Amino acid sequence: MSMLTPPGMGGKYRITGAAYPRMSRPRRRRKVVLALLGSVLALALLGYGALQLIDVFRGDGGKRNAAAGKDCPTASATPAKAAKAGNTGPGAAPSAPPAVALPPPGQITVNIYNATPRAGLAKAVRDELEKRGFVIGQVGNAPPDFDKKVPGAGILLGSPRTDKAAYSVLAAQLTGVTTQTDTREGTDIDLILGDAFKELTPKADADKALAALANPVPATARKC
Repeated sequence: MSMLTPPGMGGKYRITGAAYPRMSRPRRRRKVVLALLGSVLALALLGYGALQLIDVFRGDGGKRNAAAGKDCPTASATPAKAAKAGNTGPGAAPSAPPAVALPPPGQITVNIYNATPRAGLAKAVRDELEKRGFVIGQVGNAPPDFDKKVPGAGILLGSPRTDKAAYSVLAAQLTGVTTQTDTREGTDIDLILGDAFKELTPKADADKALAALANPVPATARKC
């Protein structure tokens, strides 16, 4: 009988061999390590999310807007100030185009011809252009080369000597006209009314168009 056999067992239950059962300690250290790693990971995720939210609310646009501001001229950076400061580089405010000298209607002689089947059209246009200050020349039906052969709103016909700005002044009075030249010697302009002509542009709108032609707005390098 072994010394480890409890008394009274009568040898029925014996412990044999050299191996003995051992009780292992609870694995608390591993749990602590895993808990620490989880906390660190959670804090890292929270920090990353906070940075993303900050970028969203700041718009990441702070940097983009700052970069765009270097290329776009500010409202206060007028061409005159830019030129005075000597800033003529790519980022400088664009200089305004020179003003265009447009002749007044009183210096433009217009011959009005009707190339349509509508009777009295040339006379009606003559009366309105005369009110707007144009000098009226001949009025009547269009010559055979143009009669019933102008599908558009009209044709402005002049000589190579005719001031190009005079065409612009007259073209502002009606939309859809085209410009041609012939061999005439004078500087007068023929207004040949075509089938698509309906009426002259309202005087207020024509005056606005002429003001825009006389004082063009500088075009920026890109949209800001």
